[in-house]
This record gives sequence, structure tokens and C-alpha cells, in this order.
Amino acid sequence: MTKKQIAEYAVEALKKEYPDAICSLIYTDPLQLLIATRLAAQCTDARVNMVTPALFERFKSVGDFAEATSDEVAEYIKSCGLYKTKSKDIVAMAQMLRDEFDGVVPDNIDDLIKLPGIGRKTANLVCGDIFHKPAVVVDTHCIRITHRLGLHDLKDQKKIEFALRDLLPPMESNDFCHRLVLHGRAVCQARKPMCEKCCMNEFCSFCSAS
Repeated sequence: MTKKQIAEYAVEALKKEYPDAICSLIYTDPLQLLIATRLAAQCTDARVNMVTPALFERFKSVGDFAEATSDEVAEYIKSCGLYKTKSKDIVAMAQMLRDEFDGVVPDNIDDLIKLPGIGRKTANLVCGDIFHKPAVVVDTHCIRITHRLGLHDLKDQKKIEFALRDLLPPMESNDFCHRLVLHGRAVCQARKPMCEKCCMNEFCSFCSAS
């Protein structure tokens, strides 16, 4: 079985198992998703969702964040971890959006990764969820599960992203990554994968070898 065939089987299996492929971060506009994803670094989505309602009630727009101090923002996000760095990034990001992008969140990866604190993972998430473009969000679940499936033997996130872009149907790729998160939490966990329960055990290299 080729890698492309495994990828196609995986897409269909996860689609049946998790029909609702949605981001677990709660947001109402592109800016909120951008900020919530930055906060989610080394922090659970559940914790971020506890913090963002008050944050977004206080700072409602790019201008609000751009005019804030990092100390002001930090007060709302202390429980997210690395809050001092994150608050500085959020303010600087908003200032760049205001000054260089007319206050509008860009719709492409090249511009998004120019923003302070924004890497390819976040840029792909925004492009996929907000602008409905083909996107591959390479997080820990994606890296682990696609490696176990036998789709790659890579460690570099960017290389994994491009390897998966070649294997996945473009318009399925973003939802596929959301489903990998759900599957990674429920079944294909890092320490103890439950292969007997897995919807992909018939074609998974890890399961075949174990």
C-alpha cells in the first residue's frame, strides 16, 4: 500500500469516526483565533477557552490590542503559561496588523508568519479555518499519528507539512488535522495508544508492527 493510499484511507476512516471536524478553540473572528492559537502554545485549549472571554471583552479590536501595554494584556492571560512573552507578542502582532495590514488578518501563510509569535502551525490553522484554504496544521498529534501510520519518517514540522500536502486531498487536509487532534486525545495517545479501538488499525504501520 502506498503512502497516498494510506492517507486516503485515513481521511475516510477519521471522517466516519469524527464527522464534526472543528477547532476546539472558541473564537468569533480571525483576530480572536490568531490570539487564541498563540495562547495555546504549551497550554491546553481548555485553559485558553477559560481565559479568552474576559480578554476579548476587554480588548475588542486590533486597535484595542495595539494600544494596550503588554502588562495590561498579561493580567488576563497569566494562567496560560509563558504569559509575559505571549502578551508582548500579542501587542506587537496587533501593532503590525494595524500598521502594515490595515487592521486586517492576512489570508496567506507568507504574510501571517511575518507577525510576531506566529509560526506555520498557527498560519495554517487560520488559513484553513477562517479562509477555507487547503492547510496542514502540524501539531504534536499530527506528527505522532501520521508517523505511526507510516506517512513519513520526519521530525521537522515544515518538512512534515509539505510531505502531507503531497499526500492529502487538498480540501480534506484542514479537517483531517482537526480529526487527528480528536483521535490523538481519545485513542492514539502518546504513551499508550489503544490500537484495538483504532479506526485505522487495519492499515497503520505502528499497529501492524506491535
